[in-house]
Amino acid sequence: MAGASAVLSDDSLISRLDHSLLRVERVFVLVAGIFAFMLMFLAVISVTGRNLFNEPLRGYVDWIETLMPLIAILGVSYVQREGGHIRMDILIGQLKGRPLWLAEFVTTLAIFLVIAALVYGTWAHFDRSFDLSKPLWSRDSTIDIGLPLWPAKLVVPVAFFVMSLRLILQLIGFGRAFVLGLESPAAVPLVQSVAEQAAQEAEHISGRD
Repeated sequence: MAGASAVLSDDSLISRLDHSLLRVERVFVLVAGIFAFMLMFLAVISVTGRNLFNEPLRGYVDWIETLMPLIAILGVSYVQREGGHIRMDILIGQLKGRPLWLAEFVTTLAIFLVIAALVYGTWAHFDRSFDLSKPLWSRDSTIDIGLPLWPAKLVVPVAFFVMSLRLILQLIGFGRAFVLGLESPAAVPLVQSVAEQAAQEAEHISGRD
């Protein structure tokens, strides 16, 4: 399962690259949040129109179809950075030192290989949809109001590409920790104990009062 994680920073190059990529990831998360709000706003318009004027928002399902990838995919790299993706910590949580960093490196490498394949496949899927010679540059569109699908399809390989950059940084971080025998490396998610999670939450709450 996913546990709370901490990402440490220092003056190393990998830490600076981590923060540079984090700025991009935060923009992606912000964009996803904005479009999630827009989707709720469209739902209110559609329900209000149906109840008051017997005329729901035309193409509501089409808008959901095109906005959903932005909401679902754009935050995937940020969650990876924070160690928030679902995983089994029963074994890895018992490891310390080099065995832990080796296990993290191997699992992160496996994720990277999958994401690299997904970047290639999703880009090919986008490329099949995009055509400058077609109306709205699209070979396919939604059924109701004819929204072009290529923008939604482009979001997926872009988000996965950013995640692949995040995974490369984490591979370097875990590999560096393994070679140097570091206890708390920078730029990688460090799994926290229950006591550490509670202390961090208490500090966060007290800091906001």
